[in-house]
Amino acid sequence: MSGLSATVVLSDPENCPVARATGASGESIEDVSRSSPSSPETPPIEEFAIEGGADPLEDGTVGVELSTVSSNEHGDVYRFERVFDGDCACEIVEAGGTPVSSIRAEDGALYLTVRAADVEALSAIVRELRERFDGVELQQLLRTGEGETTDLALVDRSRLTDRQREVLETAHEMGYFEYPKRANAGDVAEALGISRSTFSEHVGAAQTKLLDSILEA
Repeated sequence: MSGLSATVVLSDPENCPVARATGASGESIEDVSRSSPSSPETPPIEEFAIEGGADPLEDGTVGVELSTVSSNEHGDVYRFERVFDGDCACEIVEAGGTPVSSIRAEDGALYLTVRAADVEALSAIVRELRERFDGVELQQLLRTGEGETTDLALVDRSRLTDRQREVLETAHEMGYFEYPKRANAGDVAEALGISRSTFSEHVGAAQTKLLDSILEA
C-alpha cells in the first residue's frame, strides 16, 4: 500500500502563535505538542520548545499569553491555550480527516507535514488552506510505499494563464515537444493564429513557470 507524504508551507499563517514566536525570537521551532479538546468549553493546549535562550515573551506580537513550562541549558518550553474556532491551519487540515503528523516553524512561516492517500486528497487540503491563507506552497512531496520512497512534484497549473495553457496543449497535441518533432514553431503558431515570436514567448514563459513549480516543490 502506498500514499503521499507532503510538507505544506504557509508563509504567513496570520494568527498562529507558534509561527509568530519564531518571528519574535529569531529561532526555529522543531518541537510542537498539542492536546485534543475534550469539549467545546475546554480549549486545546499547545507547547513548543525554543533552543538557544531566545525568549518570545519579550515581544508582544505572539498574540497569546505564554507560560514557561520548563527551562534548562538547552532552551525553554512554552505553553498556551489556543482558541478552538476553526481558524487554525492545523484545524483546517484535520477537519477533513487528515492528521498533521508534524509541525515546525521558522522565520514566521509554518511547515506542516501531512500524509494523504492520493493526489486528490492532498490537493483538497492545499485548496482548503489557500482559501483561508495567502502564500501556501508544497515544499516536498513523496510517494511512500512498501520498500520504496519516490520524490514527486505536484505541479500547480494555476500558475499558467489560460493562453499559456492553450499554447502548451496545442503544441503538445501537434507533436512540437516530441523527438523528432511532428510540428515546428511556425506550424503551431499558424494553428493558433499568432506569430512565431509570440508562440515562443508563451512557451518560454509557461515552461519557466512549470519548471519553477517542479524545482521548488
